[in-house]
Amino acid sequence: MPKDITLPSLSAGMEDGLIARWLVNEGDVVAKGDLLAEIETDKATMELEADGEGRVGKILVGEGDRADVNQVILVLLGEGEDAASIVTQTTVEASAQPAPDVPAAVDPAPPAKNGSKIKASPLARRLADMKGIPLEGLAGSGPQGRIVRVDVLRAAEQPVPAAAAVPGVLESPAPAIPPGIGTYEEIPHSGMRRTIARRLVESKTTVPHFYLEADCDLEALLTLREQVNADRAREDRISVNDFIIKAVAHAMAKVPGVNAIWTEEAVLKLNSIDISVAVATEGGLITPVVRGADRLSLGSVSSEMKALVAKARDGKLKPEEYQGGGFSISNLGMFGVKKFSAIINPPQSCILAVGAAERRPVGRGDQIVLAPVMSVTLSVDHRSVDGALGAEWLAAFKSAIEAPMSLLV
Repeated sequence: MPKDITLPSLSAGMEDGLIARWLVNEGDVVAKGDLLAEIETDKATMELEADGEGRVGKILVGEGDRADVNQVILVLLGEGEDAASIVTQTTVEASAQPAPDVPAAVDPAPPAKNGSKIKASPLARRLADMKGIPLEGLAGSGPQGRIVRVDVLRAAEQPVPAAAAVPGVLESPAPAIPPGIGTYEEIPHSGMRRTIARRLVESKTTVPHFYLEADCDLEALLTLREQVNADRAREDRISVNDFIIKAVAHAMAKVPGVNAIWTEEAVLKLNSIDISVAVATEGGLITPVVRGADRLSLGSVSSEMKALVAKARDGKLKPEEYQGGGFSISNLGMFGVKKFSAIINPPQSCILAVGAAERRPVGRGDQIVLAPVMSVTLSVDHRSVDGALGAEWLAAFKSAIEAPMSLLV
């Protein structure tokens, strides 16, 4: 019988994905392990492999369209089967609906009782939120009455009844698009952008941030960097950011209490020093992880970061290359930003915001001289890391940056 190919969960927390490109056509014969499609998740573009053999009978989700996890996206036919034998959920949903010219004679589904969760697909929920359509009372045509995308779209097409004016009650809220803004280009949210927005709101509204600042004298570091890079090819040179990653790892080894994750039941003290480093891509910010950074040499940290950055910007990171991490670094110094405060990357407890190095007056014994100084700001989750512990870590980081030879041993 025909075999349904569903969209699997390709990364932790994945709810849906975009079909970036089909690598097969209807009628093609595929074997187990053959590549079927490129799927764009909220973090990267990943390849979907066939878990069986057969002939592609029908592609149900087109390129550029989104699908929920576990939604059927393609049907494989066995030997002797043809497309007429395919019965998909889409077909079932369509047949369950009344004809266009016949009004539906069913009452809306009653709201969930006892606070039970309304059954709706993640895609349907997001679409309903975008269009301002309440899920309560919406009839679902999916399995066991689950509300799916087509139900929300049909509800959006229904005329909105005019509300009776009630004295003393304000009218409905202003539309999402403010009046008077002139012409504009509408850019739909990508999966990555939606995930970034959700996580930042979650972090800023649920995590009690506090901030610690320090200024780091980079004169010794820049001198050492020049010596280290003297005999290196341009593409292999060590960057200031590589030193920063190594210094963060060094300080975490000295003050392991910051390598922690808050949960409602306990604080998780992590054993491995895995550092997430923010990388800007066309789709948004992603944080590949340098694992075991305290055990890597400076050269290895540099090579690892170059490889991760290239993969991130090509959308080729694997889940194990961006999931996890116990501490984050966000460096905007290359853009000339003097200093800033970063939002914690949950469930981590700390993120270090790194600004640009600039020449400022510093004390050298009894003299005041100009030296390259870099400002850093540590954002801390006060639930899991106290002020004194955060200050101790920042002092260890500053010491490592200003005595960089300690990072080479």
